[in-house]
Amino acid sequence: MGRTVECFYTLSSPWMYLGGKQLTEIVKRHGATLVLKPYDFRLVVKHTGGVPLRTRPEPRQDYHALELDRWSRHLGVPITLKPRHYPPSDQRPAGRMVMAAQARGLDAMELSQALLRALWVDNRDIADPRVRVAIAEDEGFPGEALHREEESSSIDAEWDRNNQEAVKRGVFGAPTFFCDDLWLWGQDRLFFLDDYLSGKAVQSGPSAEIGKIRAA
Repeated sequence: MGRTVECFYTLSSPWMYLGGKQLTEIVKRHGATLVLKPYDFRLVVKHTGGVPLRTRPEPRQDYHALELDRWSRHLGVPITLKPRHYPPSDQRPAGRMVMAAQARGLDAMELSQALLRALWVDNRDIADPRVRVAIAEDEGFPGEALHREEESSSIDAEWDRNNQEAVKRGVFGAPTFFCDDLWLWGQDRLFFLDDYLSGKAVQSGPSAEIGKIRAA
């Protein structure tokens, strides 16, 4: 049976957008199951030490833009370095729309990438429900139905679980990946996931032991 890869991220992360194609290819190549777990970044990082981009010193923000440009060129994935609607006024509804698609058994990763591409390439405001519905329907998803389900009790409960689990597991950035005892932060480390799913030893032991953290 294939392994499960859990991905904690936000629907504003440029790194999830840039790494989406790699992630999809790795998961498919190894017959793994991908579970997307959007979470509330500002809520979680208060407990785990993450630092929102706009609160970082200017040199770090400048370097962030350089890294985005380099990775965009390296991966051949277009990106707008300063999109009009970043950060979105609220990225949570877009995350919940992706969760609703996943709950229906639809290709949630495809929808996620479409929303991130709309933000990071097309300068669209994914905080606007009309924009989200249009993006979803352009990709062949039932946009109106998914929008209604964003605030359903089941998605609301799952959203709370994602946030609680992110805090418990020490998630401090997006995207963060877990597969068995493997714990990775950032799309630039996806080659470790590829190696791990290929059967290679990529670390000395469980991440909980190495990092002296609570077991997930």
